[in-house]
Amino acid sequence: MKSVKVSYTVKPSFVAQNQQNINAFMEELKQLGRLDIRYSIYLGEDGKTFTHLSLYQNVEAQNTFLELESFKFFQKERDESGLEMEPNIEVLNLLAAY
Repeated sequence: MKSVKVSYTVKPSFVAQNQQNINAFMEELKQLGRLDIRYSIYLGEDGKTFTHLSLYQNVEAQNTFLELESFKFFQKERDESGLEMEPNIEVLNLLAAY
């Protein structure tokens, strides 16, 4: 299993658009109905820092997710929005889960 954590901070003026773009790729992901991908997004107390946690059963599942057109659009818009903090990407090793 592969786990990835990505955190970044957008400008206050981009928060609503970022949330819309997240909703679009999450809806596309839900429609796939895949049990080998788990994805969660959190909004920090500052109201503009987003943290994405993804768990992929295997590389094929991760690649399927990364190829979603709505996810690519989300990344493009996020990256072109003038981020306050660039994405910090961490690969995590799952030790235990319930």
